[in-house]
Order: sequence, then structure tokens, then C-alpha cells
Amino acid sequence: MLKLKLPTDPRWVNIAEKNLEEILTDHAFCEQKAASSAISFIVQYPEYTDLVDAMLALASEELDHLKMVHEIIKKKGLSLGRDRKDPYVSDLKKFFAKGSNRESVMIHRLMLAAMIEARSCERFKVLSENLTDPELCKFYHKLMVSEATHYTLFLGFAKKYGKKLMDVEKIWNNFLIYEASIIKGYGNKELIHG
Repeated sequence: MLKLKLPTDPRWVNIAEKNLEEILTDHAFCEQKAASSAISFIVQYPEYTDLVDAMLALASEELDHLKMVHEIIKKKGLSLGRDRKDPYVSDLKKFFAKGSNRESVMIHRLMLAAMIEARSCERFKVLSENLTDPELCKFYHKLMVSEATHYTLFLGFAKKYGKKLMDVEKIWNNFLIYEASIIKGYGNKELIHG
């Protein structure tokens, strides 16, 4: 369903599990950034009523996920660390040319969000199937399902609003190839996308 071109090596879980506080902190801030991104769509594109409705619901759901991750952090006697940059997302942004019109920028941002959700979904699947902690396996399985719906939500909006502006399917397929080329350099850090 996700159509990602390069799967995560399951051995990445060994890195994540040895640095649980780091991976949980990174995950928490991924959820915070996802909520902030949803809100930014509302602020920047308020005339798209169905997008606003979807982003309001998404922002709330992402904040609920942040709360759930924070509860796990506290339950394990850990603490939420500081936010850190996400070089994966920075690398993804380079795919899209700058200087496009407002609508094209929105479509590009929707595809970017879809790709981030797709990779997060795939990473959560790897965690759910390979962690030794049964509670965390169950938690990440639940979030994997949620991330899959987010991926389809963003890609659906990109296709809906982009069909008159650009060949979204072609761009998406090229974006998948690009993502595979950059994800090769990741998978060696205790970050959701690292």
C-alpha cells in the first residue's frame, strides 16, 4: 500500500531499542511537528474547507499521539528530551523546486506530508514486529494503522487539488524514487526517520 521503494532494515530496531529514551523523545516531537504542520495548512489555506476540516481532526489526533508517547516515557521512568532536527525531512524538501505558485506549493507540501507519514508508518510497522517489549509492539501497531490513514489523507488531497495543476501521480512516483535514494543514508540512528 505504501509503495516505498526501499524497506527499513529490521536491524534498525536494535539501535532504537538500545536507546529507547532517544527514540521515544524523537517520536514525541515527530507527533508535535505533525500537529503543527496540520495547523499550518489551516492557517495558510483556509479557503479549502474540506482540507481545514481534515487538518483540524488531524492536529487533534497528532496531539493525542504526543500525549500517548509522553505517557509511555513517564511510565518507563524516562523524561522527554529536547527536540532535534530531522535531516530526513530536510532532505525530502529538496525534491521540490522553490518559487512555485501558492497552489503548487500546497500540493508539494501535501505530498511531502504524505511521504513523511508513509515512512513513519513503515518504521512503526518495523518497531511493532521487532521490539521485545510487548506493550510497545502493541502501541506501535496501533500507530502504524493511524499513520497509514494519514498518508492516504495527504496523498488524496494532493491528487484532488493538484489534478488541474500538475501530474501528481508522475511527481509522486518520482518522489518515491528520490525518497529511496536518500533513505539509504539513514537507519543507523535512534530516530524515527534516522
